[in-house]
Amino acid sequence: MVLGALTVLLSACGSDGGTAAGPSSAPSSTAPATGELVVVLDRGEGAQPERYTLSCAEPVTGDLPDPAGTCAHLQGLADPFAAIPGDQVCSQQYGGPQTAHVTGRWAGDDVDLLLARTNGCQLAQWASLGPLLPGPGG
Repeated sequence: MVLGALTVLLSACGSDGGTAAGPSSAPSSTAPATGELVVVLDRGEGAQPERYTLSCAEPVTGDLPDPAGTCAHLQGLADPFAAIPGDQVCSQQYGGPQTAHVTGRWAGDDVDLLLARTNGCQLAQWASLGPLLPGPGG
């Protein structure tokens, strides 16, 4: 009897009962995400900021060192331009003076993301974008 009740309880825990807690994070189609992005990269060394463009539509274009590789990298990320949650605890790790501003559209959503390298969370976010931020610090 107890075993039967435990089985029912455990199976109920694994089920959402047919209701969703919020929108699904899974993409609605299998087509790769596309977008048009502008990256303004400031290396923090007193030089003029560098400006790069990227279009992940067909054909892939842009003036980053590897536009196709950059698009493939971004398409492999679940939500590449998500902001760092305000309540996230981050290590006090300084990665350098570099900053970047990414604007445009990705997967049908507007992108307006400011990036820096002044704590562990920001360093991880910067690193996750990989080839979108070219050169040292990117």
